[in-house]
Amino acid sequence: MNSSLALIWTITAATTLLQAGNGLLQALMPLRMQAEGISVASIGVVAAAYGLGFSTGCFLAPSFIRHVGYIRAFASLAAMVSVLVLAMTQAHSTLAWVVLRGLSGVTLACIFTVTDGWISARATSSHRGRILSIYTICTKVAMMLSPLGIGFGDIRTDGLFMAVSALMTLSLLPIAATTTKEPGAPQGVRIEVKKLFSTAPSAVVGSFVVGLVNGPVIAITPVFGVSIGLSQDQAAALLFALQAGSLVMQWPLGLLSDSADRRYVIAGLAAGTSLVSLFILWASAQGANSLVLWAFAAWGGLALCIYSVCVAHACDIVDPGQIVPTVGTLLFSWAVGVTVGPLLGGAAMTVIGPHGLFIYAALASLGLAAFIVIRIIRVQRSPAKGGFADIAPTSSASATLTPRADIGQTHDRSDAEAADQKDASAVARADTST
Repeated sequence: MNSSLALIWTITAATTLLQAGNGLLQALMPLRMQAEGISVASIGVVAAAYGLGFSTGCFLAPSFIRHVGYIRAFASLAAMVSVLVLAMTQAHSTLAWVVLRGLSGVTLACIFTVTDGWISARATSSHRGRILSIYTICTKVAMMLSPLGIGFGDIRTDGLFMAVSALMTLSLLPIAATTTKEPGAPQGVRIEVKKLFSTAPSAVVGSFVVGLVNGPVIAITPVFGVSIGLSQDQAAALLFALQAGSLVMQWPLGLLSDSADRRYVIAGLAAGTSLVSLFILWASAQGANSLVLWAFAAWGGLALCIYSVCVAHACDIVDPGQIVPTVGTLLFSWAVGVTVGPLLGGAAMTVIGPHGLFIYAALASLGLAAFIVIRIIRVQRSPAKGGFADIAPTSSASATLTPRADIGQTHDRSDAEAADQKDASAVARADTST
């Protein structure tokens, strides 16, 4: 128990440093590209490249980890992403940004598969909740606070990129210094979109639309902030507000979904996201900067929480043995959305202006709410009976952190134990017969 928790702190420390660098980079990159005269549509293309790279990395990572192991995988990938960040200081064209951001997406996805897989392998049912809470809170706080680092440097110079690189390099230290034994490598992921859509269409469509909406908003928010007259520091603070809202609202909404048909919660969150998107448009048009900040916190508390509820809804329906491919399929659906979404969001801002981003978000969220309401009317389901877990779209390895995954693992262990007992009985009979 103590050794497991010590390992959890090691992985959590490494991931927290990595997410701190990643959060600062999310705020820095669009502001730097905008300062260099790159168009909003091109910034959307760069964000789409990250989504494509991230989705690719999620499914390449298991084989890479099986080949080199967790520690070597983390060390090599963290070093690679650190170098990619430094290379961004020399990027002066859209193509260069697309290549570097796409490669960083692949690399970060592989790193998160390492950390999620290691956490899930060491988390037993007796302290799963404690482990997940520690890991989630630390990493989300890092993502929340790090965009504020924009205020400590000049986006036109290389200092902030060097700070990001330093944070990602420092994440190597806790992992490199660990003396604990590595768990078994994660298995490959089966993608079964058609099968899961026939079983839990609300979860599949919800994950896809979450990617469509959250991808461009997170990627282009700093540009939106500057475009409506905010300073660079204030624009970066909008990302802080998004993550803060998500951190505060995730568990209350999860507990609410544990006592009702989760589709009602998904529909309510989507409708609320649409309404808050319209409120952001109104507040920004009025120049009410403080209201815009609070509205972004509300938006994050709604939109960034939908994915976890979609995962919980799907896991309620499928057999425990299908949890891992189910989460892998939902991650794939999200990844397709987060690849396409920035292209649509960037195009909306180009055609309509800065407010096009949240007009797009409002319409997409409203479409999701309408779809879920239609599903509720057509198919009645009983209320959920617990089982919510704050699962972020980072890797399929996080599937084993869901409570119902324990059931499947318990069945697997029971089958293995039964097989062992059967073999032992056969040996005993053979011994007595000779």
